[in-house]
Amino acid sequence: MFDRKTYGQMRRAGMKVGLSKAKLSKAMLEILLKLPVGTPNLKEAIVYNMGWLGQMSATRDINEAWNQAKRAAAKLYPQKFILDGRKVLHWNDGSVELLDKKISIANFKKLNELAEIEDCSVNKLISKLIKSYEKRKG
Repeated sequence: MFDRKTYGQMRRAGMKVGLSKAKLSKAMLEILLKLPVGTPNLKEAIVYNMGWLGQMSATRDINEAWNQAKRAAAKLYPQKFILDGRKVLHWNDGSVELLDKKISIANFKKLNELAEIEDCSVNKLISKLIKSYEKRKG
């Protein structure tokens, strides 16, 4: 095998020193399953636990492999992991509840029209609607 200095030289020289994204993803998933429940910063913890493999792989390969691994984790182990609407992986401890993820095209168009009439963003419009609802309710 090569020593640390040789790996650095090879990487700077542009030589590939890593695995395919599929193998990286599989390794990430295996490490993810071994992490203690509640571990924060999952991606960083996984890359750290990958050792040289994580350090020597290209950032874009790590990112693509992480996207594959978190989708696989949420699909294969829904009792342990949840992938939210923004594609962030969470521990399934009951604190994150995914409600309605989708909005119909008609309602989306109406929201955009209302936001344009109110001269604000859709996000700000929804915040106003929620505040109005809370005032009426409370």
